Amino acid sequence: MKNFANGWYVIYTQPRHEKKVCDSLKDHNIQFFLPIIKKLKVWSDRKKYIDTPLFPSYVFIYLKDKIDLFRGQNITGVLSYVRMGKELVKVCEDVIADLKLILTTVDDIEVSEIYFKPGQKINIQQGPLTGLSCEIVQLMGKKKILVRGGIIERNIIIPFIPDHYIISN
Repeated sequence: MKNFANGWYVIYTQPRHEKKVCDSLKDHNIQFFLPIIKKLKVWSDRKKYIDTPLFPSYVFIYLKDKIDLFRGQNITGVLSYVRMGKELVKVCEDVIADLKLILTTVDDIEVSEIYFKPGQKINIQQGPLTGLSCEIVQLMGKKKILVRGGIIERNIIIPFIPDHYIISN
């Protein structure tokens, strides 16, 4: 990698190794972000809410320099960095901020791999999601807020409640 730039990147992990990878990143003093949601797990004899990654097998990692790049790559459970061609994919700081905002304010989050046609682009000016740039789309006859996941090809879908938000185009 010739032109390294510090910032947020994405690592792809072995299945169900996200938390172990994060523990190792913490031990190496490398900043990371693992979006977690509570999901209801149902067994034959009980129900329980468990913490699960919003994007299974993906962890966001902030790389300050090439040393962090190589340390992150050599952690047990990491398969690779997400790339487009030969270049590592850099994630915009706004995407990380939007994810953190959504996770701290919304409980009813869905993740979808479905392709959505471009919807009405909006910026939320007031309400619990103030500052979020997103789209309004129709899903099963209902309006939903859609935040595109970009390179990891996942979309975050949130119920649209008009009374809760002041929006601008």
